[in-house]
Amino acid sequence: MYDKPMLSLEQTQRAMTAMIDKATGAPDRPVTIAIVDDNGDILSFARMDRCRKGPQRMALRKAYTCAISGQDSKDYAERMAGQGRTVAEMGDPMLAAVQGGVVVLHPGSGSIMGGIGVSGLAAQEDEDIAKLGLQALGLSA
Repeated sequence: MYDKPMLSLEQTQRAMTAMIDKATGAPDRPVTIAIVDDNGDILSFARMDRCRKGPQRMALRKAYTCAISGQDSKDYAERMAGQGRTVAEMGDPMLAAVQGGVVVLHPGSGSIMGGIGVSGLAAQEDEDIAKLGLQALGLSA
């Protein structure tokens, strides 16, 4: 029998609330936030008013990339560049080699539980908000 750690609704809501609280501090700079499970399937999604379509798609792609690759999207981008490869070569149009996503790992086993993606601000700002959500999940060992 397998025992698979999973993110709960309560955890994802807590993370989403923390990230939205931070992001809405600057309502004139809208973001989109996505949280996915280990398969890259959506668990939670929020789009601030007036957030354009590009960031809406990219937040989900960043979260998906983290869940599928098992690493933060910035690290995935660096790995691809270091290999002289592009995401197009991977054959998965949902992958994104850009900063702003963080992988969610189980603190005990290190297994992938999902990913968080944020898009709409500068890359480092997106990642900082995603890391705030990661903290709010309460997964510290």
